[in-house]
Amino acid sequence: ALAIVLSSCSSDGGSGGGGGTAALGTLKAKINGTQFTSMTQATTAVDAFNGTYHNFSITGADATGKSMIIMLLVPNVANGTYPIGDESGTLVNSIAYNEVNLSTFESQSWAAPFDGGSNFGSVVITSKTDTNIQGTFTANIGNPETGTSRSVTNGAFNINITAGN
Repeated sequence: ALAIVLSSCSSDGGSGGGGGTAALGTLKAKINGTQFTSMTQATTAVDAFNGTYHNFSITGADATGKSMIIMLLVPNVANGTYPIGDESGTLVNSIAYNEVNLSTFESQSWAAPFDGGSNFGSVVITSKTDTNIQGTFTANIGNPETGTSRSVTNGAFNINITAGN
């Protein structure tokens, strides 16, 4: 499984993010230069509020066993730049990508942060309404077990929001 947790935000619009746009109902990015685009049937954005923080997850998968999830753990989900990494000391901003071999069901995952650091990339929310969220992202993700890393570039999402509980 993949997870992206974002815990801090600046509303200055900042730099970062990925660039480009995504078709409605999709999450897309280039992983080491190879395009990943989720199927609309396997793409969701869910906002679950616990009274203090929004646990906002953006999830997408394709038909070949690849998936990605972005999770924002923030007091308010709004337009702005969310850095990936441990910025606050308690809430960790993260991103992850997973590949499953559909013949053997063996999987590999890459995530950030992968070494406890910060500044692994960012997610930029460019448009957020009660029913839709759009934005861009970039990241450097790693797999500590294999020592491999992946570059996530040109990331974008455009997904209708489902209320969580």
